[in-house]
Amino acid sequence: MRVNSDRPDAWKSDIAKSVDFYNKWFMRFAPKAYKTTRVVTTKQVESALELTKNLTDIVPDVLKDNPSVLPILRMATAPPIARDRLIGLADVSSNLVMNMEEGNRIPPRMAVAEVHSGLKKIGRVIRLLADDDIFPWLNSKKTPTNAETYRASTIVADRLCGAVADPIIRNAQEKRQLASIKAWLQRRGYKYSASNHDHDIYNLPPATFSFRFNVPVKQPGNGRHVNIPIDVIIMPKNAKAGSLPLMIEAKSAGDFTNTNKRRKEEATKIAQLRSTYGDEVKFILFLCGYFDSGYLGYEAAEGIDWVWEHRIDDLQKFGL
Repeated sequence: MRVNSDRPDAWKSDIAKSVDFYNKWFMRFAPKAYKTTRVVTTKQVESALELTKNLTDIVPDVLKDNPSVLPILRMATAPPIARDRLIGLADVSSNLVMNMEEGNRIPPRMAVAEVHSGLKKIGRVIRLLADDDIFPWLNSKKTPTNAETYRASTIVADRLCGAVADPIIRNAQEKRQLASIKAWLQRRGYKYSASNHDHDIYNLPPATFSFRFNVPVKQPGNGRHVNIPIDVIIMPKNAKAGSLPLMIEAKSAGDFTNTNKRRKEEATKIAQLRSTYGDEVKFILFLCGYFDSGYLGYEAAEGIDWVWEHRIDDLQKFGL
């Protein structure tokens, strides 16, 4: 039985309500998240300025001892430069830059001479492109005041915050969605069970649910088993022995573009589940935000149904 995927006449109304639901949440949460992130990031920028003597001493030893300052330094230039652009401009190994930014380290197997040369080139590029409107002391040769370094730090922090705040918002949205499902289930007598990666999905007790459960599936072609994460699995109260749980993927989106780029992910997941457990697999989406008719039509064609967060009571129509 389908609940929402076979009702295209209702999609337009639900899309509008879902967008409104997401936007109201975003307006409440995003400003606080951004401000909190900016405070933390400003302190990080201030620390980076102190380490580099206000960008006047970007030497290899400083970068070697403090690799995490590199993303900050990239945002201190005019214009701010992307990671790949820095690699090209400085003519350095991508391995060096990737390790510094993602691993907060210098590549352990890179030759000392190559490391020194690469860090020297990076420092030269940063100094040449440093934004002298933000850091006026670089031209005046005067020692900056505390007010000037703080102002510069907040500007660079703002440049960094866009990239930093987005994941925070996405994570908070996911936590809120799971909390909504948890509260809905517990009001109906269901009990939460901590995820057990070795737990057989057939053995989940009735009236029990779990989050971020790793479900083993067979890979197409070679038949090897791999685990795929499922956000929520729920064993209905009236489930018989050997029944499959209801599996839910929580999805949220702040714009229409990214959803259409990601819509194949769910199709791939349900194909793997059906290949392993048969056509009786119960896999649905829990949607909040910007999901348009193109996205919904694609998922419906793949046999995937969904529940809108603004109509969470539709969950009961899936046997709960």
